[in-house]
This record gives sequence, structure tokens and C-alpha cells, in this order.
Amino acid sequence: MARPVSIAARLLAAPLLALLPCAAPAQSILRDAETEALFKDMAAPLVSAAQLDRKNVDIVLLNDPDINAFVAGGQAVYLQSGLINAADNANEVQGVIAHELGHVVGGHAIDSRGYDAASKVSILSLLLGVAAAAAGSPDAAMGVLMAGQQAALGKLLAYTRGQEESADAAGARFLAASGISGRGSVEFFHKLLKLENLYGYTRNADDQFYSTHPMTDDRIAFLQDVYEKDPAWNRKTDPALEARFQRVKAKLYGYLADPADTLKAYPEYMTGQPARYARAYAWHKDGFLDKAMAEADSLLKEAPDDPYFLELKGQILLESGQPAAALAPLRRATELTGNQPLIATTFGHALIAADDAATGAGTKGPHFDEARKVLRAAVTRDRENPFAWYQLGIVYANEGDLPRAQLASAEQQSLSGAMPAALRSAEGAMAGLPRGSPDWLRAQDIAMEARAAIARKAKRK
Repeated sequence: MARPVSIAARLLAAPLLALLPCAAPAQSILRDAETEALFKDMAAPLVSAAQLDRKNVDIVLLNDPDINAFVAGGQAVYLQSGLINAADNANEVQGVIAHELGHVVGGHAIDSRGYDAASKVSILSLLLGVAAAAAGSPDAAMGVLMAGQQAALGKLLAYTRGQEESADAAGARFLAASGISGRGSVEFFHKLLKLENLYGYTRNADDQFYSTHPMTDDRIAFLQDVYEKDPAWNRKTDPALEARFQRVKAKLYGYLADPADTLKAYPEYMTGQPARYARAYAWHKDGFLDKAMAEADSLLKEAPDDPYFLELKGQILLESGQPAAALAPLRRATELTGNQPLIATTFGHALIAADDAATGAGTKGPHFDEARKVLRAAVTRDRENPFAWYQLGIVYANEGDLPRAQLASAEQQSLSGAMPAALRSAEGAMAGLPRGSPDWLRAQDIAMEARAAIARKAKRK
């Protein structure tokens, strides 16, 4: 997996299971090669049914424990990690994706800045307070649901009742056209209804917010009637896709949850692949290298050419201070995935770290040329990867190519939302690059984007 990045990074751009920076507090994009491949395959038939171009639709995972999903301009569907954890199966998540694509096709998303816009387009807008309670803040949740807060919620959330119903209907069409059962969609709404009942949620017809948003039970009644008539109602999810979902769900839980919680959810008597996958991350986070490696090796014994198990082993070794030992599994994972950029970035990082350990930081070691090749290929295929740019900047700096090191820094800083730093780095790169060259023009573009972002921020103050 890669580190987490913020939404600002993705709404501009977006490392591995990695976290990238976000415009909203506690919100970051979570990038992982295996997860992104799964989401792409889960969404592909729905995107086609919606008559959208697959190349332009992204399913983006956010590191947020609330049960939520939304669209925010463009054609990106944002799923929060809490939703993945709450879903029992792949079919439930496909129901959510279908609904969100309904909002995309209906043009319901508001094109605004940052998470403020994202918050306005939410599948679970009715349940913001309930989600807060589920996340451990029941007092705050009930405060959100108090009558005095209804007007504020009404201003925050942009959907009308008609738009929600339109997205429900469109999602049902997309599922039916794809031959995917709507059973998961209905089951997921039942989960939401239980949350409403659990926290004493009631409807008041005089409340502006609730009068424009259909209640969960109303939506269940509508959807169940539609889906039960569809020939796909009793169709099962492809077993291979479901197995992949259960793996990814366990992987994400092991990566994000406290190790103690992971070991409770996936105790050692559970021997399936998802459980061992989750425990490998838990043991690694808790510093038990031997136990983490034992779980990883048990997975690889069953599937020696699984690139994501190889990536796991390489990541554990790299982050445990053994970069040289991490090279073989990461190199193989990179080869098996056709140089998948997120995995290749971790491999490039390991190559640099292995040289640093052998010859000292800031010197060219035996893996230096390979690291440059791997990282340049990674940013060519995925320019929205701040960590890859950071590592490539190290390569350029070690080569003595300061202007391109500054350009790589500008790319990384821009993607991470650090616009003043991006502006300084871009201007430094322009001063040393041949005027009019492709790299000089790219530095100029970053500088212009950074100035505009700084000016917008100053106006909002």
C-alpha cells in the first residue's frame, strides 16, 4: 500500500497504500494499486451502462471512517473507507457506485473548491449526524440532528429530493443494464435505516432539509420494487470479484485500524487470506517483524506470483530498515503488474534506500540508474503521484541536475497543495532550464497555477 494524500492533491492531482493531503481536515486520498484495480473492475460495467468514457471516470478512496460517498464535479466518485468497512460484499459497493454515477450523469455535482463542494454532494447526506455518532461522537451527532441545525444542513447539502430520486432511478438502470443485482443496494440502505433507528432519527415535515431529501425507508421501498422485477435480482456476484473485495476490505482495515482492533476483527484462528492479509499489516504496524513476515510468507506460499502479496513483503522489509532485502519482491511485483506506477514507486524508493544504506546518502550507488528509469516511467504513467516526484527529485539532485530536481519538487509540492513552495521551486527550475524547453514550459505552468491558487486563497481571507 502507499501513504495517504489530501483531497487537494486529488482534486488537483494525486502515492501507494499511501495517504495524500486533503483540503478538509482529516480527509486524505488513500492510494493502493490493488484497491484501485478492484474498483476499476467493479465499476467498469456500470460506467459503460451510464455511457461514460471509462478513461474519464475515477473511483477514489478517501481515508475517512464515516460511511459516505459523493461526487464533486467532473466524473470522480469518492468512496470513504468507512463505507468499504461497512459493506458486507462487493455488490453493496456497486450499488453505491451506481447511485453516484446517477448523480454524475444527472449533472448534480456542484463545481466548487475543495471539500466544501464534495460535502454538498453526498449519498448519505441524511446521515451526517448518524455517521458522526458511529465514529464515536454521539453528542456531536445528536447536535447535528437538532432542529436548530436543520437550516445549516440545508445550506450545506446541495441535492434536492428530485435529484436524489433521479440518482436512485439512474443507478437502478445502470445495474440492470449491467446484469448486476440490485440486492446489495437494498441491503446497504437497510443498514442505513438501522442507523437511523438506532440513533432515534425522526422526520419532521416542517424541516426544510428533510423535506428535500427522501427518507431511507422511502428509498428502500422504491428500489426494492424496481430491483425485484429485474431479471438480475437473484444473480450472484462473480466469485473471483467477491474474493478480491474481501481481500481489499481486510487489507484496508489492517492498514488503517489500530493493530489491537485488527487482531480482534481478524483473530489468529482465522486462517483465510483476508485475515492473514489484515494481520500482516497489524503486526507490521505494531513492530512485530517476525509475525508480519510469517503472515506475508504464508500468503506467498499459496500464491508465489501474486504481485500484491509480493508488494506487501517488500513494503514490510523496506519500512523495517531492510531495503536491500525488499528489492527482489518489489522488482517482481513491478514486473508482474507491467510497471504499475504505485508499486514501481515503492520499488524506486527501495532502490534509492538500498544505495543510501550501502554507500551513504547523496551518492550514486549500484542501483541508481535503475531507480531513475523506474521512477521516470512511474511519473510518465501517473503524474498525479507526489511521492514518485519526491523520489525522482532525489535522483536528479544526486546527479547534480538541480533545475530538474527543483521541477520534480514543484510537481510534488503542487500535488500536495503546498503552493508557495511550489511557486519557489518552479521559479528556481525555470532559472536553470533552457527557455522554451518542455521542462521549462512545465515549470512555467506550475508557477502560474501556484500564483492563481495563492491569489484565490488571499481573496477568501
